[in-house]
Amino acid sequence: MKPSTTTSQLKQYKCCVVVPTYNNHKTLRRVLDGVLKYTDDIIVVNDGSTDDTAKILDSYPQIEHLKKPFNTGKGTALKMGFKHAVKKGFDYAITLDSDGQHFPKDIPIFIEALSQSKNKNILIIGDRNMNVADVFAQSAKGNRVSTFWMYAATGLRLNDSQSGFRLYPIKSMDFIKFMNSTKKFEFEIEAIVKSFWAGIEVFHVPINILYDPEERVSHFRPFMDIARMVVLYTWFLLVRLFYITPRNFFRRLKKKGFKRFLVEDVIRHQDSPKKKALSIALGVFLGLSPLWGFHTVIVIFLAILFRLNKVIAFAFSNISLPPFIPFVLLLSLQVGNLVLGQKTNYSKGDIMENFDIIQNLQTYLVGSITLSTMSAVIFGLFGFLIFSVLDRKKMYAHG
Repeated sequence: MKPSTTTSQLKQYKCCVVVPTYNNHKTLRRVLDGVLKYTDDIIVVNDGSTDDTAKILDSYPQIEHLKKPFNTGKGTALKMGFKHAVKKGFDYAITLDSDGQHFPKDIPIFIEALSQSKNKNILIIGDRNMNVADVFAQSAKGNRVSTFWMYAATGLRLNDSQSGFRLYPIKSMDFIKFMNSTKKFEFEIEAIVKSFWAGIEVFHVPINILYDPEERVSHFRPFMDIARMVVLYTWFLLVRLFYITPRNFFRRLKKKGFKRFLVEDVIRHQDSPKKKALSIALGVFLGLSPLWGFHTVIVIFLAILFRLNKVIAFAFSNISLPPFIPFVLLLSLQVGNLVLGQKTNYSKGDIMENFDIIQNLQTYLVGSITLSTMSAVIFGLFGFLIFSVLDRKKMYAHG
């Protein structure tokens, strides 16, 4: 793509370039000269640099630069740059690091991907091919940790969740409330997670990379920054389990209606009959098990861990919704009596009025575990048979 074509497309999509910088005077000029081949709409955020950064920026009157009085971190620099860009009327911002690892000549890759995408509400991440690229070990390690937790927290399978070369839909992201505590590299994680949860599509484009130990100054601290990332991801994982997954489930159910939801999200899902059946069994087992208050978090966690169908598992775990709890308790106690050889009889009235769970704890636990196991096996086998028949009918219909 010709530079003039890229320049016109950057103008067309109201896209600027935001460059956060801190003590990268050796490489900053080269980066800015490379970006200027495509656009003058550049916002540099000087994150309290103590080297010659300010002098270098003064030699570029066509570039707007924001100066922070002292260094607070890349995350705060990006947030400042984005807010300023939105106020100036930009809809998108391409970010790249000023340490020389990114090549400005890859800017056309991002704007071309935006141009070709039907969905313009997208966040594009440059894939540095960390598995084979000649990179520092600490950077590769941090990326592996981040990528693993990204999948656990969101279900997104990314190759490079830490790359700073990105195209952000800053206008779409302007309503997202980011945490004040994400001041450093972890903001780039928060930006991906919250954008994805907000319905913004996230994907990769391949980019080139250069790690020159003589020029590059890295501010990534392996222990502290990875620790901050893990803490943040743990919080996002909890939010996903307790809020995002149930929210999305009920949104789809409300939008489609029960019948359409059942057909499209459960029956016609691309998972195999075996995986669907195991998902049903997991949901029923946990729904009937004595884990009151933790059903949702545990079923979603185990569905993710064993790569089962989260929607099906979550749906069947709701077999113990509040209106059904008395019946589940009663059935568990009756099964417990059978297993233990006891003759105590219970009624629905006993459960609803002054029931002492502690006094009947052994009976309840034995009955609950037995009931949940048997029900999981029965529902799982029944589900496998149904889905197998439906799959065969589908194959015949398309055959």
